[in-house]
Amino acid sequence: MQSPASRDDMIACVMALEAALLPCLPARELQAIDRSAHPYHQIDVERHARDFMEAAKKLQLYLIGLQREDLPSKPDMLRKEIAKMEEELKTKTELISKQERLIQEWRKELKDQLDKHNMELERV
Repeated sequence: MQSPASRDDMIACVMALEAALLPCLPARELQAIDRSAHPYHQIDVERHARDFMEAAKKLQLYLIGLQREDLPSKPDMLRKEIAKMEEELKTKTELISKQERLIQEWRKELKDQLDKHNMELERV
């Protein structure tokens, strides 16, 4: 259901995360770098961490965007609710019509029976 552009965006975000993660060093080496006298080691670690955080933020924003796209807007929700209520109203109106026809038939049958009994009484 996703468009090719959104799929490409997601793949780009994942690739950016992967690229930011690849240069990261295992914890043992990071600890050695912390003790290292060379300041450029620490700068590399900070740069990789910053790259990773930027890629993670892009992915997070992308996923939030997808979530918002999935949620229907308020007018759409109201339209659906109105359509559901109209369908319910139509169903209930049909039921009322059926019940009214049934009542009319019963009235006719009762009137016919009453007329029949009245004629029988007059005859007797």
